[in-house]
Amino acid sequence: MKCPHCGTNDTQVKDSRPTEDNTAIRRRRSCPDCAGRFTTFERVQLRELTVMKRSGRRVPFDRDKLIRSVQIAVRKRPIDQDRIERLVSTIVRGLESQGENEVPSQTIGEMVMDELRKLDPVAYVRFASVYKNFREARDFETVLGEISGGGVTGARPPSGKPDERMTSMGLAPDERH
Repeated sequence: MKCPHCGTNDTQVKDSRPTEDNTAIRRRRSCPDCAGRFTTFERVQLRELTVMKRSGRRVPFDRDKLIRSVQIAVRKRPIDQDRIERLVSTIVRGLESQGENEVPSQTIGEMVMDELRKLDPVAYVRFASVYKNFREARDFETVLGEISGGGVTGARPPSGKPDERMTSMGLAPDERH
């Protein structure tokens, strides 16, 4: 393993142990040349995955890119790194178990949204807003309505009767926009 401090290829493993969720091996390493210490993780990879982008390009699957995307969605939320790692591991295992080496980027995005919806609704909305390319506030209303189990905020209920939330605010059904 190459030392990230000095670039030497001859580093030594000082300690190995499984991660908390047993999906990887954590190795503590040291460099005999610069005495630098660093940690590496070893994971099982069932197959080499290739991501098919919407543009038609094919790129190697990058687990770190997936982690960064999820971290952006959960930024400033009360979610620890271990839960993010488990979420990403769940997605990667799901992709690998599909049996295909090429995976559409849409499949990955949908899997991330499904997992984030279970983990944290705010993170889900953040990710969905980028993934689905929201352009106006109505797009947020639609997703928030899905999360809360209702329809779009302010929409007429299926019964055809005015929405109680709107009438309680003093708005008649025809005054809604």
